Amino acid sequence: FLEKSAAVELPIRFIPQYAGRYCCQILLKSSCDVRVYMIECVVNTNHAEAELEFLSPAYQAVIQDIPISNISGQDWKLEAVLEGQSFYGPPLLCVGPGETARYPLMFKPIAEC
Repeated sequence: FLEKSAAVELPIRFIPQYAGRYCCQILLKSSCDVRVYMIECVVNTNHAEAELEFLSPAYQAVIQDIPISNISGQDWKLEAVLEGQSFYGPPLLCVGPGETARYPLMFKPIAEC
């Protein structure tokens, strides 16, 4: 039984640079006790925003391959949500760990806009 006054806070600061899974061990020793804490932090990116400008003659398609790099150790299954008229692309994109996949975004206007 540990009294409240005997509790000790152990502040940890974690600043990840990339999405992924980060694991570490914390070893605490005293003269009468040894404890190992396993900590796993999972960092997700909710969404990323980008802006592209397409210039194309009417009725002609322009395709821009957008590179998506997965620097994590996990498979990524990404869902594409396209908003706006005349944009087309696959609804899903899978990117393996350490791989770069290209998302083919097509703009095909059916009139001047």
